[in-house]
Amino acid sequence: MAVADLKTPAAIRYPETDGKPMGETDIHIAQIIDLLFALTRYFREDPRVYVAADLLLYYVEGDPKEFVVPDVFVVRGVPKGQRRIYRLWEEGRAPDVVFEITSASTRREDLGTKRVLYADLGVKEYFVFDPTGEDLRPPLRAFRLSGSEYQPLKEPVFSEVLGLELQIVDKHLRLFDPRTGKRLLTPAEADAAREAAEAEVERLRAELEKLKGRA
Repeated sequence: MAVADLKTPAAIRYPETDGKPMGETDIHIAQIIDLLFALTRYFREDPRVYVAADLLLYYVEGDPKEFVVPDVFVVRGVPKGQRRIYRLWEEGRAPDVVFEITSASTRREDLGTKRVLYADLGVKEYFVFDPTGEDLRPPLRAFRLSGSEYQPLKEPVFSEVLGLELQIVDKHLRLFDPRTGKRLLTPAEADAAREAAEAEVERLRAELEKLKGRA
């Protein structure tokens, strides 16, 4: 066979973006960022928990048209590390938990085709939240996989996979650690807590210097 007759199939390209924004409004984007921050911080000591947001998840090897983009998802049993995309056949595990921050334009898909797809992929828990409170009532829908279908969860909502409680506080979805009774911090709250701690350290240092001066 001549060399010219050999044909190497072109490498399949899996795009890293679907061309759509992270969230429909600033309110939606803020909720996604807060969840991503809180969950990443909560699982920071566990090397086998991966948390991501707005990342293309491909679930059929060889077909780049078959993908979904969860707003936030958590996978147990895979190593941490930055990824450009998530290939299900390479990772070997589907997300354990998915959050979709829904809107008027995505509500039907979030509660319809995505709900079916996530169940087919084996996502154990699925949460759909409307931060405006205008497009979904009640604004939080929670589901847990039972067999091959999702069953709705009643309030108070507890994630068995995450070990966290989900509560709506001032139209914002917050995560609470039932072991401590404290809510997971948002980026703004974490910054404020750090500044307060630094200020307290400076105050104690100044007090110590005063005591040394009196000795």
